[in-house]
Amino acid sequence: MKSNKMIIVLLLIMSIWPMSMKAQGMPVYDNTNFISLAKSLIESAKQTSQLLQTVNFLKQQKERIEQVNTVIKQLNAVKALYKNNQQLYDLIQNDLHDILNSPYIKPEEVIRVSESFDAVIDKSLEDLDFVSQILSSNLLKMTDAERAIFLKEKEEESKEMVVEVILKTKRYKDIIAFRDFQDRINTRETNY
Repeated sequence: MKSNKMIIVLLLIMSIWPMSMKAQGMPVYDNTNFISLAKSLIESAKQTSQLLQTVNFLKQQKERIEQVNTVIKQLNAVKALYKNNQQLYDLIQNDLHDILNSPYIKPEEVIRVSESFDAVIDKSLEDLDFVSQILSSNLLKMTDAERAIFLKEKEEESKEMVVEVILKTKRYKDIIAFRDFQDRINTRETNY
């Protein structure tokens, strides 16, 4: 009787449990899952390796782009230096000739005027020589970025020299105009 009760309880329990749970035995080890896992790990390692190669390649390209960028900055700075020095030379050549040939510039002033413009030209030529040395030799161990910064500073200095020459020229022309005006007033005929 006791065993009959047991069998009935077992039958009831089995009828209540879902069908998927019935007749399950020992788990079966599937070798195909292990092989596919190994294949996916190998494929993932290949992709990681390729990704690392791509990262290294991109780093190299970035460095090359930065080098080209600094070279372009250097070229632009040298171009601006040349342009400023050419403008400086043209200003001095044209305006100094007019100033020195003016009858309102006194002989003792000619030397001072010439020396002030000569000093600017000499400074400009020294800067160009120094820039040429920096660009053509490695005596000063400078990186491209440091060289670009230096060239930019020299470009700013050359702009300042151009402004200085323009102001000096204007000042001398104003002096000449004032003396011309003074001369006209002093030599006018009066009718009173």
